Amino acid sequence: MKVLVVGSGGREHAICWAVSRNKSVKELYCAPGNGGISEVAEIVKIGSENLNELLDFALNKKIDLTIVGPENPLSLGIVDLFRKNHLLIFGPNEYSSQLESSKEFSKLFMDKYGVPTATFSSFTDFDSAKRYVNKHSLPVVIKANGLAAGKGVKVCNSYDEANIFLQSLMEDKIFSKSGEKVVVESFLDGEEASFFVFTDGQTILPLDSSQDHKRLLDDDMGPNTGGMGAYSPAPIIDSETRENIMNEIVGPVFDGFKKEGIDYTGILYIGLMIKNKKPKVVEFNCRFGDPEAQPLLYRMQSDIFELFYKTAKKELKDYVLQWKNSFSVTVVLASKGYPEKSNLGGTISQLSN
Repeated sequence: MKVLVVGSGGREHAICWAVSRNKSVKELYCAPGNGGISEVAEIVKIGSENLNELLDFALNKKIDLTIVGPENPLSLGIVDLFRKNHLLIFGPNEYSSQLESSKEFSKLFMDKYGVPTATFSSFTDFDSAKRYVNKHSLPVVIKANGLAAGKGVKVCNSYDEANIFLQSLMEDKIFSKSGEKVVVESFLDGEEASFFVFTDGQTILPLDSSQDHKRLLDDDMGPNTGGMGAYSPAPIIDSETRENIMNEIVGPVFDGFKKEGIDYTGILYIGLMIKNKKPKVVEFNCRFGDPEAQPLLYRMQSDIFELFYKTAKKELKDYVLQWKNSFSVTVVLASKGYPEKSNLGGTISQLSN
């Protein structure tokens, strides 16, 4: 088997490590990869958003399966492009990926199908958004509508803080077009956790639970990041809470997919806020979480390559998922200035296995 993994982060490193353990995988590539990934896969110097170059590479190398790690290529339609060219690829198509690439699309979908989440309004006009926010109870949550690498969300505890963040999104355009529309939400109280399901469009296969920590500093202080660490399983998701997630969220979401004619395949990340065993959705992502992929993939006892392959082939029904009876944790080290303005290009040294 020849496998291509698209992406360059810790998530893609974990995927490459897991896939490389399957003896049928003879050639493993990662584009664009990173220094650590080079230990388990051959690095391909093609950016994850250069879809046509990735397609040419996959066709020339006769890649048997492409696994897409990050959200950007999914939102740009890499799955549609590869399938059009008769290549097997893991991930949802461009339309389905709006569940992550558009906060408004996601919230409207949840509202339509009765999925528990925060109340919300969306705005494209700065003055209208500001007026709404200044009448909203505190704390208030403001989100860039588009993709922002996990950094386009802020829980604001004062109106000054909210107005400054609104201005940075809508007028200063710190996330470019992603902040031209904003979603303003009520604050959800509780404890956050992450829940993932694999699906081939027919079978739904839930994974074990995990929890990541988004704030930069200890004690939930500092700005939101792409994730500073994660562990699995998450104690807050006990058997009763897990059943509630499946019945109140996963079930209605996939019923909605059927009614809308959405052919969703790949993995659905459900970011949750849990209080008194009752879950509400904070957000959907259309790919593995980073860093949650790292502890989850490490704990999987089953053949992980087969999980990706059977999902893409729409043969997930026969897959048996087994877990190690253990805990796993990953810690993220970030360069100075992250997440606002990182110092890039430094050397990581003095690490031991």
